[in-house]
Amino acid sequence: MSLSFFIYPSLCFFYNNDYLCTIMDWEQYQKHKPFAGKKKPSMLRRRIGHDYSSRCVYLITITVEGRRPLLGRLVGEANAIDSNHAPKVELTALGERVKERWMATELLYPKIKVIGLQIMPDHLHGILFVKEQLNCHLGQVIKGFKTGSNKAYRELFPSAATGSQQRNEGKRDRSLDDREHGQLWALGFNDHILSGRGELENWKRYLQDNPRRLAIKRAHPDFFRVRFDIQIANQAYAAIGNSFLLQHPHKIQVQISRSLSEEQIKEETERYLAMAKDGAILVSPAISKGEQTIMRTVLNARLPLIFLTPWGFTSFSKPGHQYFEACADGKLLLLAPWPHQNERMPLTRQMCLDLNNMARKLCEC
Repeated sequence: MSLSFFIYPSLCFFYNNDYLCTIMDWEQYQKHKPFAGKKKPSMLRRRIGHDYSSRCVYLITITVEGRRPLLGRLVGEANAIDSNHAPKVELTALGERVKERWMATELLYPKIKVIGLQIMPDHLHGILFVKEQLNCHLGQVIKGFKTGSNKAYRELFPSAATGSQQRNEGKRDRSLDDREHGQLWALGFNDHILSGRGELENWKRYLQDNPRRLAIKRAHPDFFRVRFDIQIANQAYAAIGNSFLLQHPHKIQVQISRSLSEEQIKEETERYLAMAKDGAILVSPAISKGEQTIMRTVLNARLPLIFLTPWGFTSFSKPGHQYFEACADGKLLLLAPWPHQNERMPLTRQMCLDLNNMARKLCEC
């Protein structure tokens, strides 16, 4: 079974987790796994078994310590048609220094090409292309970038380093100072390995569109705030989107057999679309091909729907691609009944049954 249509990059690239993964090959991982304890969810963990010195394209995300908006200021209008008033980030002096340091990566590492960069007020996204085998780990490249930009930070904000030293004075346990360590960046970084056809162009567009997305989120904060307090029929959910859709009196579950033919799926799609246009809210985990087709059609028609996702949310999760626009319009509610996990595990038959049962109960409430 596939949920490929509804699996968006989660983009849930932002974290307050100070866990920094130690990279090891698969054999080492298996050897140490029994002693590692329960693995905690972390968007900072590297992909097990991947060679981070090999030829590859990476999307890197790094956040400012404490999510302080030190790098720039968002200006412009979320819905501006005129490009002169479109949302953009005006960089601070520190943001300009960070930009210079990122672009210098390919000068310091000739085997790397800088493909993209988008600096936001409190984080950055960058795309790096490792053209040929490196002599070091990608983590060392990022560490070098952080070191250089941290130097600029201390030059522009000398009180930061001094204040950190004063706070640490007399402390035996350095780990107690987990947020104010006198550094610009939070510990660790997130990487996404670009491998699919067209993925690079999609991510380049995502980077370019980031200021507009931030402007929309600020204009509609309630639709993008992750909630963890939704209780429905004795089931707890995390939610992103318009929770008022749950109060709609006419909700219809979308559950279609996998055995339907293409012609039958087309007929069912037209039937459900007519109900949605008539005011019904469609509810589904979109497991079968037919369910995915129906939910996709309704979403493209800019009609409201409720989608149950098996992949949980973090505090910084956000919808991607067209789901973002649907959230901004108040036409989408994403519900996650289970906690966030790093790995996307295959859906079991029982999970599918549970999700469909939840959809049914949502429609009965």
